[in-house]
Amino acid sequence: MNNFVYETPTRVYFGKDEERKVGEIVAAYEPKKVLIHYGGKSAKASGLLDRVKTSLDAASVSYVELGGVVANPELKLVREGIALCQKEGVDFVLAVGGGSVLDSSKAIANGVANPDVDVWDFSLGKAVPEKTLRKGCILTLAAAGSEMSNSCVITNSETGEKRGYGCRANRMDFAIENPELTYTVSPYQTACGAVDIAMHTIERYFCPGSDTYLTDSIAEAVIKSVMKAGKDCLSDPENYEARANMMWASSLAHNGLTQCGREFQLTVHQFEHEVSGMYPEVAHGAGLAAIWCSWARYVYKDNISRWLQYAHNVWNLDIDFEHPEQTIEKAINLQEEYYASIGMPTNLRDLGVKDADLEKLALDCSRNKSRTLFGGLDYEKILEIYTMALNA
Repeated sequence: MNNFVYETPTRVYFGKDEERKVGEIVAAYEPKKVLIHYGGKSAKASGLLDRVKTSLDAASVSYVELGGVVANPELKLVREGIALCQKEGVDFVLAVGGGSVLDSSKAIANGVANPDVDVWDFSLGKAVPEKTLRKGCILTLAAAGSEMSNSCVITNSETGEKRGYGCRANRMDFAIENPELTYTVSPYQTACGAVDIAMHTIERYFCPGSDTYLTDSIAEAVIKSVMKAGKDCLSDPENYEARANMMWASSLAHNGLTQCGREFQLTVHQFEHEVSGMYPEVAHGAGLAAIWCSWARYVYKDNISRWLQYAHNVWNLDIDFEHPEQTIEKAINLQEEYYASIGMPTNLRDLGVKDADLEKLALDCSRNKSRTLFGGLDYEKILEIYTMALNA
């Protein structure tokens, strides 16, 4: 087991009606003014935004609003949010929404607190936020895990780049998680969420490391729980226990718990970020499902024992020690069948990705052939995986 530092500074308020306490929760930070940041019309139509403002009013918390966050949150709205906060004297950001809203809020908080740095430089790795604003969130979608993660992913629509970065400044001070707020999430987005949550831990599971059987057991439980909860949510959208387990898994899968003692890189996420950066209409979870099985078939022979453990402990397969590769291939096939069963794509062509764009995707993913991902995946190998995923 490798040395590690595990930190989860985010305070979680979990359960029914917890969002009604947001006024008193925010007031405890003694903000001068709050930015309420949200996405589209659903926050308004559901009445959630009104409940939030009523709670803030009751706690005598002053606020301004900025909506308009889209999937794959855009740099231009982040810049608009920074300007608004500077104009209004905002010192606290409250995100009301899913991962895109949360990431946009993180970027705004970092940009306001570091006015001498171009906020996009954080995404490009040219700078690290030295400070940030206080921030919290009311989660409405179980998927990205941004409510407890140290990551922030932003898209520059002018260049087609989608870039993520991790640092302590990206941690939320608190997260309010009421599973009932996810009842109205569409079946497609529910399925995308199930993929994304599980993938945060599946990818950690295959990062380099050894003798991490406690971390492995936690990871396996998270993966299996998410896949079950995803199915249950699709069959009964108002199944509170299923929504609750999926929401809690979202937080645990991406807060660092399931990587303790192992190295860390979300390799398949790197592949997908380029796809949804080039094709903004592609939902992140759908892109992950379209790529993962091809990646798995390409890399599993480099770590047969680890993949056999995954096949046995996650998919309950008996190991054929005479033909171990057949056991692994069966596990990958079962995961592919699971994706199809919840309405997720299993190849990039179904998402509209074109053959002509594969080389550009591989160039961007390899940072113009200067970066190699875990497993020795350089430009040529990345291109092979993209090609496999297109034609799967």
